[in-house]
Amino acid sequence: MPKHAISRVVGKLAAAKMGWLTTKLISLFIKSYGINMNEAKLKNASDFDTFNNFFTRELAEGVRPIDADENALCYPVDGAISQQGDIVDGQLIQAKGFNYSVTSLLGGDEVAAAPFQGGKFSCIYLAPKDYHRIHMPIAATLREMVYVPGELFSVNPLTARNVPDLFARNERVVAIFDTKAGKLAMVLVGATIVASIETTWGGTITPPAGKDIFRWKYPEEGADAITFEKGDEMGRFKLGSTVVSTFAPNMISDFADNAGPGTVTRLGELYATLDKTLTTTAEKTEG
Repeated sequence: MPKHAISRVVGKLAAAKMGWLTTKLISLFIKSYGINMNEAKLKNASDFDTFNNFFTRELAEGVRPIDADENALCYPVDGAISQQGDIVDGQLIQAKGFNYSVTSLLGGDEVAAAPFQGGKFSCIYLAPKDYHRIHMPIAATLREMVYVPGELFSVNPLTARNVPDLFARNERVVAIFDTKAGKLAMVLVGATIVASIETTWGGTITPPAGKDIFRWKYPEEGADAITFEKGDEMGRFKLGSTVVSTFAPNMISDFADNAGPGTVTRLGELYATLDKTLTTTAEKTEG
């Protein structure tokens, strides 16, 4: 199946202003997936002039409060945890019997992957019904963005159990951050009919797609530094996909007791606690 061509066509249709037809399609989508529009800032199908604007709809104020504990990570998205755990021998778990490397996930750069060797990872799948904006799980400074070309396989749980190296083969955008507790990478993975991946600082990263890896570097400090508070929006998907996060060794003390494969996630809720010794040391160094 020509996944790229189909995805781009769907993308153009999703961006088109088709009046009553757009409203009808949105209404059918809401009904089919049981979307709770009471959580959205705009409540009605007719409030959106394109399907993309509906799909990336903003939440109503106060619907997803952000965990205020400075020594905790919050969920970056609404979705469901596919896998989480330790990065062992450079490998992340995709599904039973399938692993993939952190180096390939981040675009094949061993230097970029080195800070995450021996750390932890989290993979969260966003279903079509979910809120599709991605937020920061911790305050951070952006240091690098990488566009990695690739396939556009579906990323649903069934595909994850059957396609080797799925998240390291699909087209993706990698964002690497500095935090007070260590390095954080957030990987926005494309999928079949995912029409666009955007970041708040770079706009639309894909499409257009290409065959080359592109890298952007950002300053650590000064007026041009790109910084985020915990809970700030950092990107969005136009049609659903997956976010894979990797964390430096000892950055996370432990994931929340109720967090594990299959757990439904809600933006802003507690996901993991930071290593207090590590964060305290970092804060003393900064002081």
